[in-house]
Amino acid sequence: MSSSDQTTPQGEDRSGAESLVQTFVDAGVNVCFANPGTSEMHFVAALDSNPEMRCVLGLFEGVVTGAADGYARMTGMPAATLTHLGPGLGNGLANIHNAKKARTPMVNVIGDHATFHRKYDAPLTSDVEGVAKPMSHWVKVSQSADDVAKDGAEAVQAALAPPGQVASLILPADTAWNRTQASAAPLPRLQPNAVNSDQVEDVAKALQSGESCVLLINGILTAERLAMANKVAQGTGARVISDTFVSRIERGAGRAEAMRLPYFGEQAAEVLAGTKHLILISTQPPITFFAYPEKPNWLTPEGCELHTLVERDGDIDGSLQALVDVLGVGQQAIETTQLVRPDRPVGDLSPKALGMSLAHYFPEDAILVDEGGTTGGPIAMMTQNCAPHDYLMLTGGSIGYGMPAATGAAVACPDRQVINLQGDGAGMYTLQALWTQARENLNVTTIVLANRKYAILQIEFGRVGAHNPGPKAMSMLDLSNPDLNWVSLAEGMGVPAWRANTLEEFNTALAASLSTPGPSLIEAVV
Repeated sequence: MSSSDQTTPQGEDRSGAESLVQTFVDAGVNVCFANPGTSEMHFVAALDSNPEMRCVLGLFEGVVTGAADGYARMTGMPAATLTHLGPGLGNGLANIHNAKKARTPMVNVIGDHATFHRKYDAPLTSDVEGVAKPMSHWVKVSQSADDVAKDGAEAVQAALAPPGQVASLILPADTAWNRTQASAAPLPRLQPNAVNSDQVEDVAKALQSGESCVLLINGILTAERLAMANKVAQGTGARVISDTFVSRIERGAGRAEAMRLPYFGEQAAEVLAGTKHLILISTQPPITFFAYPEKPNWLTPEGCELHTLVERDGDIDGSLQALVDVLGVGQQAIETTQLVRPDRPVGDLSPKALGMSLAHYFPEDAILVDEGGTTGGPIAMMTQNCAPHDYLMLTGGSIGYGMPAATGAAVACPDRQVINLQGDGAGMYTLQALWTQARENLNVTTIVLANRKYAILQIEFGRVGAHNPGPKAMSMLDLSNPDLNWVSLAEGMGVPAWRANTLEEFNTALAASLSTPGPSLIEAVV
């Protein structure tokens, strides 16, 4: 369908912004996370024109974009974001980067100066397109009020293009306030590329070779996808391994597992050692997160053959099902996670003990958002055998993701408990999300893992060859002097909070938090 075909120049007279809001709602985009400025006031006013559009205020653009990411990971539909010109968009880019790496559908609306005002180079004038392009798959500037509706429909279509994309629509102020009668119907949803039968046959041949095979998988790892991958593994002797960081995993009791590729390159190389066929499912060959002096960054073992079952924009479910059919393993039994609910732990307040406590109290159908860094890893492992739940993690490495993503997930799934494992250093990037959680009365329990340092950087210091750090260097990795007071920070945002210095205090606080509706925070001093 062409742009001209989708636009109907008739209907009620309304502002360009009102036409955009209606277009979004018609296309299924009915949540907007916003931090507006002067250029966006007509879009803000337009929100009142449509009761089906929910608008959620964030006090920092990184909260807005991170919340849109968390929302879309849980719903499969994009939320809109609203930010103010280039600087406002720039404030939100870190979490747009994470969303892009997660393949999250997102529609960004960025206000700009009126078209006739740009020539004056006002203080907030910038290259908004230039700011948007590095973190977006699709960027467009609306040229008139009559174009806004069709541009909005195209943005939603682009965001939903497989496997999920970031679409950024720049809305000059006059295109938002000028009147129009134009409207736009939702555009057809683009479909993933069809199953490649040659690739399926090639992978099947590798799996039947009798040699060591690994299925390396990324994307949204639903229970159904993991079950199909595990049927293949059980029927052929292969192993299923997920990338280190994926968008979302449905895991827990009764679901098939996928081993997570370790973060550190040496450990990942050890896991993959001896593999003769590495089968890529919506992913790329594994590499280290960073380059290190005199250490390998390419993790595919020497002599290992690479095979692609399905590219990132392909039909993952269809390709897995085709592979199951070719191999004849449709009736193959699979191993599933067994429910383990440990006794309430006692003793020292350690990451393992925190994980045991969380596993003891873990609610059914919860959403676990992990930005816990070095401390969060062991806790996440201890919750593998909990009741069925969704697990979201940091995909792009840009910290400040956890609290906003938990906020968006709670907006998406108001009847589910959201638990956010949050490192204290990363939490300081976007702690304003707590205010939004309080304002919206979201069911989020934030567990701040307060080790009072950038622990991962202390580890990486030596790994990159920067040995023997002195007091100046170590002070750059230390979060004490003064200690962050997360109880005060949370309460200042309207969120009830507890500090736990002992495991007993943590158990008491966690039980209280999970049994009380609304947001709360526990500062666990580890």
